[in-house]
Amino acid sequence: MPERQVRFVGGPLDGRTQDLRDSEAVHGRLLRHIHLHEGPKIETSYRLSYTAETGWEYHFSGH
Repeated sequence: MPERQVRFVGGPLDGRTQDLRDSEAVHGRLLRHIHLHEGPKIETSYRLSYTAETGWEYHFSGH
């Protein structure tokens, strides 16, 4: 079974896509992204949502 794609909306990962495993495909799931390159640690959060029009998306929800 092929993995589904999820798209990031907003924040530093805006426009990025990646595979979304079945176990991760839970509406409202929170993903934390930690950026450590060349400077201070920056932590951002994304919340997973699904609509028939857009499919699976992680929406930026702050840091």
